Amino acid sequence: MPALFVFDLDGTLVDSSQDLADAGNAVLEIYGRPALPRQQVVAMVGDGARELVRRLIAAAGIDTPLDEALANFLECYDQCLLATTRPYDGVCATLDALAPLARLAVLTNKPEAATLRLLDGLDLRRYFSDVIGGDSPYGRKPDPTGLFALLARADVATENALMVGDSMNDLLVAEAATVPMCFARYGFGYQQVLDQDRLRAAHTIDAPDELVDLVPLG
Repeated sequence: MPALFVFDLDGTLVDSSQDLADAGNAVLEIYGRPALPRQQVVAMVGDGARELVRRLIAAAGIDTPLDEALANFLECYDQCLLATTRPYDGVCATLDALAPLARLAVLTNKPEAATLRLLDGLDLRRYFSDVIGGDSPYGRKPDPTGLFALLARADVATENALMVGDSMNDLLVAEAATVPMCFARYGFGYQQVLDQDRLRAAHTIDAPDELVDLVPLG
C-alpha cells in the first residue's frame, strides 16, 4: 500500500460548496450585484481564493481592484467557513483505517489559515502529519513544489505515494511529480474534468471508503 496519502481538501475530504458559494455571493451583494447560482460559483473553485474572486467579479461585471474584492471575500468566507461544510460521508472512517498504516497529508489551494481552522473545527487535523495551503511559499497546485515537499518530509518515493483529489489540478500536480493519482468522482471539482482526462488517473472512487478497498491494507 502507499506509504503516503496526499489529500486535496475541498471536494475530496469536505463538501464546502455551499459555504464557498455563500461567501462569493456575499461579495456580489457588497457590490450591489445579484447572486449567482451555487453551481456557477462552485465551478470557479480550484485555483485558490484569488482566482475564484477574479472569476467571480468578471462574471458579475464588477470593476474593482482585485485585492479589495479578495479582502472582502476572505472576510465573508471567514464568517461562514464552518456554517455548512462537513466531511463527506465515509471520510472519517477512511482516515481512521489509513492513519495507523500510512502517513497522511493535505495539499490544498485554500489559504493555509482557513485550511487549519477548518480541519480543527471538523476534528480532522489529528489525522494529518503535514498540511500545505495555497498561500505557502511552495505555490499552488498544479505547481508540484508542495507535493515534492510532502514527499521529502515523509521520506517517501513518488511511486509509494498516492494523490487523492477531485479536480484537474490534482491530476496535473500528481503527473508533474510522477505520483499515482486517484480521482474522487463524488467531489464537485470532478464535473469540470474532461472525459479523456479522467482516464489519466490510476484510480477513481465514488465514495471515500472505496479508497480502503482499493488499496490493500496488509
